[in-house]
Amino acid sequence: MVFRIKPISIATPGSLSHARIGLGVGILGGQYALNPTTTTESEVKAALAREEEKMNIMRRATESASTLPRKNTVVSKADLLAEKTKNEEAAMMADIAKLNSMSIRFTKFKTLLDMPVIDLEQLRKLSWSGIPEEIRSTVWKLLMGYLPSSADRREATLQRKRKEYEEYVAQSFGRGKATLDQALYHQIHIDVQRTHANIPLYQMPRIQEALEHVLYCWAIRHPASGYVQGINDLVTPFFHVFLQSSTKSDVDRADLEQVSPETLTEVEADSFWCLTKLLDGIQDNYTHAQPGIQRQITRLKELINRIDARLYAHLQTQGVEFIQFAFRWMNCLLMREVSLRNTIRMWDSYQAEGTDGFQDFHLYVCAAFLVKWTEQLKKLEFQDMMMFLQALPTDKWEDKDIELLLSEAYMWKSLFHNSPNHLSSAQGS
Repeated sequence: MVFRIKPISIATPGSLSHARIGLGVGILGGQYALNPTTTTESEVKAALAREEEKMNIMRRATESASTLPRKNTVVSKADLLAEKTKNEEAAMMADIAKLNSMSIRFTKFKTLLDMPVIDLEQLRKLSWSGIPEEIRSTVWKLLMGYLPSSADRREATLQRKRKEYEEYVAQSFGRGKATLDQALYHQIHIDVQRTHANIPLYQMPRIQEALEHVLYCWAIRHPASGYVQGINDLVTPFFHVFLQSSTKSDVDRADLEQVSPETLTEVEADSFWCLTKLLDGIQDNYTHAQPGIQRQITRLKELINRIDARLYAHLQTQGVEFIQFAFRWMNCLLMREVSLRNTIRMWDSYQAEGTDGFQDFHLYVCAAFLVKWTEQLKKLEFQDMMMFLQALPTDKWEDKDIELLLSEAYMWKSLFHNSPNHLSSAQGS
């Protein structure tokens, strides 16, 4: 699926949204809406700079107006109370508008999902801007191709695939762990113990055992690639989303006593099949010597040279090789760089991008992610730069930060993805 960005007529500063996609936090709105067939790279950068400067000016003006006292003016308690009431009313109206928007989007999703045969193209378009948590589990299974679009076939497919997975587990684990491939199981066991160490859910023995089942069963059925460290991370967004749909509280701290063994087995099975679908699309990343990742890193290097030549030159001057930091970005799909919650929001858009979302679109997300830290990186030398890249300050990132990153990645993809000459010329420069 390809989204086309068309110029729009609204020229209100700060009206930042995709013309067709409707991102809540975008960069392609107002008078700077972009047409990828005519817009040059310099025009894109200029548009970004102008929008950012406008937002900074507006932000500084607002902060100054709210914090500086007025000269020769006595502010009464009544004035302060009136101002507080006004601010509270504005915040309330903003919350109401947000809730209305969410309600409208939810209704659109439900209308699509209630169709006898779901229009997957429309579902992808709607999902790009984020999927409501209440229905994310179902939408992900559809977008990953695990569930059929026909409602009549859905339940039978679920039952058949879940039973098939249970047979896989019985074949491998039914005679005890002593009969397993010990080297493979040992590596998976160690990695699962370290998976999301900061989230209590993934330190629970029942959950760790479920992840071991998924990873081991996948590995022995894919001998060409086999298990590679990092795949343990990739199963957790699926597991998290599917388990969340079965619990009433925050899944991070879910009381597993309230989750039946049958439900947990279903979550495990669904996670296995969706992980299989994901890895089928990026299998070259995990075969011998991981050639898919090597190609992605080379493309990222070319792309950064084209997007931000000064940053590229600084990295080269300091002797920084892209493989030193970008290998993990490709191997774990940035899951070590942002929170699991951020990852889940990113994967809404990755799946909406279609079959290439976890590979081609991810490349542009990595480019936008690196460029985001340009100003900090250009001030650092090799050692400090590597330390910074290994622990980027994203711990307080919210959905709006991820949405801005995704919209920037979408822009770069629109400009460069169908213009390989841009990248080849950058490589030779």
